[in-house]
Amino acid sequence: MKINSLRALKSWSGKIVFLRVDFNVTAVNGRIKDDLKIIAGLETIKFLLAKQARVIIATHFGEPDGCFVPEYSAKSLASRLQKLLGQPVKFISETVGAKASRAAANLKNGEVIFLENLRFNKGELDNDPQFAQALAKLADVYVNDAFAVSHRDQASLSAIKKFLPAYAGLLLEREVLALNKILKPQKPLVVIMGGAKINNYTKAPLIAKLLPFASQVLIGGAIANNFFKLQKLEIGLSLNDPDSARAIKNFYSGCRLNPKIILPLDVVVKTKQGRARCCLIKDVRRTEIILDIGPQTISLFAAYIKKAATIIWNGPMGKYEVDSFRQGSLSVARLVAARSQGAAYGLVGGGETIEVLKLTKMAEYVDWISTAGGAMLTYLGGGVMPGLVKLVVK
Repeated sequence: MKINSLRALKSWSGKIVFLRVDFNVTAVNGRIKDDLKIIAGLETIKFLLAKQARVIIATHFGEPDGCFVPEYSAKSLASRLQKLLGQPVKFISETVGAKASRAAANLKNGEVIFLENLRFNKGELDNDPQFAQALAKLADVYVNDAFAVSHRDQASLSAIKKFLPAYAGLLLEREVLALNKILKPQKPLVVIMGGAKINNYTKAPLIAKLLPFASQVLIGGAIANNFFKLQKLEIGLSLNDPDSARAIKNFYSGCRLNPKIILPLDVVVKTKQGRARCCLIKDVRRTEIILDIGPQTISLFAAYIKKAATIIWNGPMGKYEVDSFRQGSLSVARLVAARSQGAAYGLVGGGETIEVLKLTKMAEYVDWISTAGGAMLTYLGGGVMPGLVKLVVK
């Protein structure tokens, strides 16, 4: 594998760089709740500025669907970056047009500007070559540091590379190198999958690809409900995905589930009266909702995790936002962190998964925390990654 890293270009001085980042952070009422993605992107920005490049930063924010939506303006992101970077970051209230062109032309070495939300433009979402060319005219060089959205076929990730020499940013490079350790793992490999959905586009292909190399695939969260439903077990009013049956059937031989796939033994449910109750899977009632894995399952999962040499975890084990239903997710997070950096190589990815890990205050012990969710699953599952074309050659 070869990565066309920005380190390969010997001189950046005076070059105008279109830097695509993923600063799609969590925000509540316009206030940034978690700036992890912005912090993760600082390394590439500082590298370019130290090399006296002229940097244009662009990102998406939320899902404005090609229209201007005030709450999704990138202005707040530019302000937070300025604070973290410790130097002026001028916000430009458009992505293409006269204002953006003037700002780019007036950039001096070591300066940075921040464009408005890319997804305010339909051309971004449609991978429109004309919009991509308009973006490219602002700069001399393109750098993609947005691995987390590189599975999207969008103008600032895909079409723009037709018009500019393209390089991989430092965060993108580190993401790819970290994920490749999962593709060639030290064994035993233990895969932990939770969250709400298992389908033919993300988690199912990843499980299918890693299953031959994995010792176990531990299934929790709402995706376990789909397996239970297929086995005609009662799941009550629990969340499940009716479209997932086809994806799950691939893991069965007749009526027998692949023995490497480990399902929960017991669960914590929300009763009709709103209380938490622990029970075996076979004892779930029609009026109840499965919202966490139970203590027997935690012990079972722990036995496998403690033997692992490589661990990948994506997706919480339940409704971790509620105290009564977060013990399964917290227990898995602690186990993964405790096993990482030595006994095993631990990789955690996905926004909700990272939130759970942060609750344990043990995130620093995990070998790699990916800023990506869907992109991580797509890459590991062998899916198409338009944002990596010309940047990563396998």
